[in-house]
Parts: sequence; structure tokens; C-alpha cells
Amino acid sequence: MKRQNQYSPTKMKRQNQSSVVEFILLGFSNFPELQEQLFGVFLVVYLVTLMGNAIIIVIISLEQSLHVPMYLFLLNLSVVDVSFSAVIMPQMLVVLSTEKTSISFASCFAQMYFILFFGGAECFLLGAMAYDRFAAICHPLSYPMLMNKRVFMKLLMFSWVSGVMVATVQTTWVFSFPFCGCNKLNHLFCETPPVLELACADTFLFEIYAFTGTILIIMVPFLLILLSYIRILFAILKMPSTTGRQKAFSTCASHLTSVTLFYGTASLTYLQPKSGYSPETKKLMSLAYSLLTPLLNPLIYTLRNSEMKRALMKFWRRRVDLHTF
Repeated sequence: MKRQNQYSPTKMKRQNQSSVVEFILLGFSNFPELQEQLFGVFLVVYLVTLMGNAIIIVIISLEQSLHVPMYLFLLNLSVVDVSFSAVIMPQMLVVLSTEKTSISFASCFAQMYFILFFGGAECFLLGAMAYDRFAAICHPLSYPMLMNKRVFMKLLMFSWVSGVMVATVQTTWVFSFPFCGCNKLNHLFCETPPVLELACADTFLFEIYAFTGTILIIMVPFLLILLSYIRILFAILKMPSTTGRQKAFSTCASHLTSVTLFYGTASLTYLQPKSGYSPETKKLMSLAYSLLTPLLNPLIYTLRNSEMKRALMKFWRRRVDLHTF
């Protein structure tokens, strides 16, 4: 009898842990007067993001002259950005517009999985795009061999498969921890750092893995991209043609803008210590890489790229001609 009583608290604790079946997303509950305005802003951002990236996907798919590695990488980047937004924004809009702020364990697991999947894929895609520009500008004569169809497919598959691996390992590990007591998630969506704060177990080993993984997934590609662009810069400066220099600068500037925005805000989110920033600051940093990057990528790659602008005008004229006749 004594032995049964000795273990009954543990049994009760397990029951309490298993009874937590959902999280409460607090979002911007500290600013109730701003809920309607935030809903309007995020809805516009979401619609513009979907429309901008959809245009890029359609134009590159239909325009044969853009079926080259640079633009096919861009097409995949737009698919990632649309998917990234679709994973985060609908849930956020529901939280802002209704009283329903709860999210089930299964939905939270799925949301975290796809955030990590598309985020990881984007990290490696941006790296592959930097290598493509490096090969095209620094080794133009060897470019057809350095970036042939086989190399392109390998880089593309590596980006997507790496995203799957990152998401699978990290999400399953996070949700293997017990969650008990407080289930209020002081965040906008199910992201790893805030969810981990609710785990009632020692997460030190996971934090070491997460920090190391972030270094490998975010910082290493970012440093390789910077090294590539240093080499590209020197190659551009040696170009005899002013037009060639301007075209190369324009192409690389757009990519570098996207890279800095994405890697900068993502690294601040995942490399930060637990108590490094206030919850509101963490929310803003998460919004920067999860909302701004998908929103700005279509603008960066179309407005600063002459070939994309020509293809867009060609597509628009074709549509006008069809409606005319």
C-alpha cells in the first residue's frame, strides 16, 4: 500500500500533463484597441503577398526565356514564400478577428513543422541562388558546366530535403517534451522558442542542438553568401562595360536585400537567449522574417530586374490583347 501511495503523485502529474490539449495564443492581446487595425494591415499584407508571388510563379512558368536556373530558383522561392504566408497568416487573422485564440496540439505541431520546413528550404534556396550568381558573374565561360541541369536539380532537391529534415527533427523533439501548467503562448503563432518556454522539462540538450542547428542552417549559408558576393563585387568592378556592371549590380542588389532581411531577422529570433528580448520585441522580429520577406521578395525581384519587368509587360499585353479580341 505504501508503495502505491509513493508513486501516486507522479501518476497524477502525468494526468495533468496529458490534460493540456491546446495552447492559447495571446498574440497582441496587450493592445486590444489595435486589434481591428492590425487585422486590416495583416489582411492587406497577406493578399499582396499571395498576389505578388503568384504573378512571379505564373510569369516564370509561362515565359520560356525565363526557364534558366536563376529564374527557376526564384520560382521555387516564390512557392516557399506563398506557402510560408499560408501557414502563418490565416491563423493570425482568426486570432485578431475572433475570440478563438486557442490552437490544438496537432495544429500547433503542424504549424511549427511547416514554418521550419519552408524556413529551412528558404535558407538553402537563397544560398543556391547566391552560388548561381557567383558562377554566372565570376565564371561566365564555365557557367553552362557549373550550373547545368544536373547541378541545378541537385541544389534544388537539397534545399527541399534539408527543409524536411530540419522540420522533422526539431518539431518531433519539441513536442516530445511534456507540457503542463500554463498553456498560454505569448506569441502570434507556434514558433519553437515560445513553445519551448512552456515545456515542463529540462530542455538544455535541445537548446544546444537548436543553437548549433541555427548556426549551420542560417549563419553558415549567410557567411557563404557574403563571401560569394565579395567575389562577385570584385568581378563586377573588373567588367569593361558600364551596362554590364549596372545589370550585374541590379541583379545582385535585389538578392542581397532579400538575403539580409531574411537571415538577419531569422538569426535574431533563433539565436537569442530565452530572456534576451521582451515578448513584444520577439513578435516583431518574427513578423519581420515571416511576413516582410514574402511580401518584399516579389517587389525586389521584379522592380529591380529588367528581364522580369519585360516578361511582366509581355504577359500584361497578352492579357489585354485577349480581352480586346
